Amino acid sequence: MPASKSVKKAHLPTKDCNVCGRPFSWRKKWERDWENVKYCSERCSRQKKTL
Repeated sequence: MPASKSVKKAHLPTKDCNVCGRPFSWRKKWERDWENVKYCSERCSRQKKTL
């Protein structure tokens, strides 16, 4: 069986969403911009303007 390069989900960094307050984990698509990610979803990102 080949060695796996995957990262265990328990070891991924997490943040709390600025809108809903739920914790969310690092995603590959946020790799270059993780420091600037503030919202767990596009829905929360859109809602920030209405609050």
